[in-house]
Amino acid sequence: MQQLSEVKSAARTVWARGDYDAMMRAENLYEVGAQLVRRLGIGAGQNVVDVACGSGNAAIPAAQAGARVTGVDLTPHMLDLARGRAQEAGVDVEWIEGDAEELPFSDAHADIVLSTFGCMFAPRHDVVADELARILAPGGQLGLCAWTPEGVFGDFFRIVANYLPPDPEFVDPPLAWGDEKNVRELFEGTGLALSFERAIWEITHPSVDAAVSCYTDYLGPVNMARELTQADGRWPDLQAELADLFARYKTADGQVVLPAEYLTITGQNR
Repeated sequence: MQQLSEVKSAARTVWARGDYDAMMRAENLYEVGAQLVRRLGIGAGQNVVDVACGSGNAAIPAAQAGARVTGVDLTPHMLDLARGRAQEAGVDVEWIEGDAEELPFSDAHADIVLSTFGCMFAPRHDVVADELARILAPGGQLGLCAWTPEGVFGDFFRIVANYLPPDPEFVDPPLAWGDEKNVRELFEGTGLALSFERAIWEITHPSVDAAVSCYTDYLGPVNMARELTQADGRWPDLQAELADLFARYKTADGQVVLPAEYLTITGQNR
């Protein structure tokens, strides 16, 4: 338990680094959360929980659709970003500091449970799946988005992981949430009927150098990797590996267009 507590404490620190909101805006990734809300037909009167909500990826569009929304995240800094974005959007959302592995809600609390590129980063996936199912009311809907292991962000996160300290053995790899077979196993016995669909989100950067800078400046784990490798002399290697990855997707005009594959997981509680 001590080791688990340390992992979560480190996650709070890492995800508070950089500028997550700036990255999301630069890549228009907030639209993925809005698309998920539309896909599920979220509307007025529904009780929605966005788990590992980050800066309000799905919570804010759900509130804009008229739902009663609570956003939960482990990192206080993310919730501060979310509050600012909600105020900017003119919507009311309840923001709670909380853990995807121990959600602060009663059984069958929510009509809709969401997470876009969020709960995939919690350490114990089976615990998270049980919690998502637990708080979902009978007939309620689940909607999750996760990067796939085979997509460009699979390559990206594997590169970065090689330059960070290894996780303890009990920590599940985030990209496992992007594998249909694994997700079915996680929810086995919960009573949820699941559906899966893969999609591509095109992310454009002005150049290879701009792409490297975006992630190393803005995305917490990569920002941490840059600091560590600058200290031990491996930064040129990490920088080169990222540049090589992004160069595969360089267009004739020098832009980088990343075909970022993700898995949408939808489910209904029987």
